[in-house]
Amino acid sequence: MRREVEEHNYRYHVLDEPSITDAEYDILFRRLQELEALHPEFAGPDSPTGRVGAPPLDKFEPYTHSVPMLSLSNAMDEEEFLAFDGRVRKNLETEEAVEYFAELKFDGLAVELVYRDGILDVGSTRGDGVTGENVTTNLKTVKTVRLRLRENDRFPLPPLLEVRGEAIMLSSAFRRLNARREKEGQPLFANPRNAAAGSIRQLDSSITASRELALFCYGVGACEGIEFEHHGDTLSALREWGFKVNELGRPCRGAEEVIRFYREIEAMREDLDYEIDGIVVKVDRFDQRDILGEVSRSPRWAIAFKFKPMQAETKINDITIQVGRTGALTPVAELEPVRVAGVTVSRATLHNEDEIRRKDIHIGDRAIIQRAGDVIPEVVRVLGERRDGSEREFAFPTHCPACGSDVFKPEGEVVARCPNSSCPAQVRESIRHFASRGAMDIEGLGAKIVNQLVDEGLVKDVADIYDLTTERLVGLERFAETSAANLVEAIEESRKQVYSRLLFALGIRHVGEHLARVLAREFPSIDHLEAATREELESTHEIGPQVAESVVSYFSDEKNRALLDRLRKAGLQMAVERAEGPEEAVFAGKNVVFTGGLEKLTRSEARELVERLGGRAATSISAKTDLVVAGPGAGSKLSKAQELGIMVVDEEEFLEMLPPGKIN
Repeated sequence: MRREVEEHNYRYHVLDEPSITDAEYDILFRRLQELEALHPEFAGPDSPTGRVGAPPLDKFEPYTHSVPMLSLSNAMDEEEFLAFDGRVRKNLETEEAVEYFAELKFDGLAVELVYRDGILDVGSTRGDGVTGENVTTNLKTVKTVRLRLRENDRFPLPPLLEVRGEAIMLSSAFRRLNARREKEGQPLFANPRNAAAGSIRQLDSSITASRELALFCYGVGACEGIEFEHHGDTLSALREWGFKVNELGRPCRGAEEVIRFYREIEAMREDLDYEIDGIVVKVDRFDQRDILGEVSRSPRWAIAFKFKPMQAETKINDITIQVGRTGALTPVAELEPVRVAGVTVSRATLHNEDEIRRKDIHIGDRAIIQRAGDVIPEVVRVLGERRDGSEREFAFPTHCPACGSDVFKPEGEVVARCPNSSCPAQVRESIRHFASRGAMDIEGLGAKIVNQLVDEGLVKDVADIYDLTTERLVGLERFAETSAANLVEAIEESRKQVYSRLLFALGIRHVGEHLARVLAREFPSIDHLEAATREELESTHEIGPQVAESVVSYFSDEKNRALLDRLRKAGLQMAVERAEGPEEAVFAGKNVVFTGGLEKLTRSEARELVERLGGRAATSISAKTDLVVAGPGAGSKLSKAQELGIMVVDEEEFLEMLPPGKIN
């Protein structure tokens, strides 16, 4: 029964392919506990019932690794990585491209698992690389840690095996943990790495057991009875023995392929459900590793190729209020400029008044900020212990700083708003949003130009954009004949933007790019959407009461209807561009999913093409999926598509399916 329960654990936590229901598993697990209670002489160290925790320890005992867990030297940019590659080839006395294996560098806690005759004996932290802490009881609670190696036909069980890996907490689990701690009034963890490390080093293992931890394995120390020629073979063996190995790692021939892999992973970094801070590049062949050796405590055959840091420390010089296109008042921290993820940052969002109070943010505080994607960074936490008494609290305004209107906070919301739709700040932001890349994509109509046009009285709302001419622009600051003509040309091009982009550009509250496409598909013209009732909207897949209420409210406003009439007269696309014939409707009725990276199109452009050609761009794989377009770095979605027998193509094959002239 222990073997059966452990096999179900493996299928659920490692393969993500459960073969029984949770209720059936619970019955099996409870029966095993009963049997072990009745027959304690048969309870063993490999029993899955040992995952629930044990009595608290007084302290952790030290544990010395039989093979040191080496630390890695870092390459902070491509130039430094190329220098590493040069050293490797020089020491191997070859001009040929070296066979590397590139993997993700997880931001967690390095651990080692020692198995004797296939059964977990010791689990330890890396420590200083020579001596770590014995945290066996805690690691046993992690569901992806094997208590007994899985027998298989390819790789026999070694008498001694030391497995190295990274204990992490998934980002989704981290959010759940912090939400629970916030509800209970406990201090929040700063990031998933701290949460994982703190959980593994709990003296009370029942606390570790209550946390959702995972382990990705990436190598071995000592291994008796088996010799591997390539690192890739080691990972294959680890998979067969039942460990979770990240699927995104791959062999790379030469430095150029490694750099390509690095860029792919960096591009998808923020879509992953775990934190990484770079990739690890290892010489694949073990005989070449022996030649290269090591220096101090770092191997010459491996390097950590780091991404630009996503967090940094700086000072909050002031807090200002930004008024958005929907009237939302957002507090913004004005920072001492600091480099984060390769970009100089001087502002960070504070979200709302409640968030300022919850994080106890004062003007003058030292703070940790983080940047994710291209959005304004946020303040993660303040360093309260660094205060010297000069810091001061921020008083949230009761009047809009842009127009002076009384601020109000709608019932049930945490965001304060300005009710004046003619507020100059709201007008500016609505125009900037309308012209943005994901909306009407009017090149040249950035923040400074928008501010200038509004200040000069040339643009009072988005419809005024289409009345601009070269003659009206020439003579204004920043506008010569050529720049004015270029902007007018970009405005002309925007008249051709598809209907779904216009819906997003209008700035209807709660309607982002994805829901704009959903609405355009279900209500194929602006007239259809304007006439839709709340009930009709709510019956649409993915449209809930909040969005339905927002859409109905938008079209009930006489000012908005007048604006739409002017945009219609300006020649904007107010309906879905229907495919004329069968050749044009190549995706008619089909559900298409994109996974991995794309090189010739953005993800948004690709989805838009599918929907213009009669299909639906879905975000998840199911039995209803008709086609999957898989690019570099495609992971679990690709595996699931292959299991379900769904047609899979790469980007080039996808582009060949399009009618002539659909892309440049």
